[in-house]
Amino acid sequence: MTTRPAPPDAEDEPPITPLNAEQARQLRERHPSVSPWWVVSGQFAVALVAALAAWAWTGRHNVGWSVAYGALAVAVPAGVFARALARRTARGGGVGAGLLAWELVKIGLTVALLAAAPRVVAQLDWLGLLAGVVLATKVYWVALAVWRAPRAN
Repeated sequence: MTTRPAPPDAEDEPPITPLNAEQARQLRERHPSVSPWWVVSGQFAVALVAALAAWAWTGRHNVGWSVAYGALAVAVPAGVFARALARRTARGGGVGAGLLAWELVKIGLTVALLAAAPRVVAQLDWLGLLAGVVLATKVYWVALAVWRAPRAN
């Protein structure tokens, strides 16, 4: 039988002290934020490159259109989401509950675009559509990987 270590007592933890303005500035410099517009732009770029590559590789234009539509079904809702949150922040409102609401709008819009795919894309290639969705979704991970590591001072 294994025993769990006891949780640290409140007295063992160092007190939490708020940062002053200079410390906050230094923290922002060491940990720069990535713009959501760079991520959305990356998704659109992936859509274009992947669609052209799929078309060139298969020689079938419908595969290229399917890949592009799949990627755009992820990128367009992400752009709507980024725009909505940017507007809330610009007006001085916090992100808070709006984040969840706009995330639900983003998911709903993605599902609606994917449901409309058979009517929008002639001779839809389902594997191409899925490839476009996966590639555009992976841009989030690429952005995190490329995002600069904390800088040492």
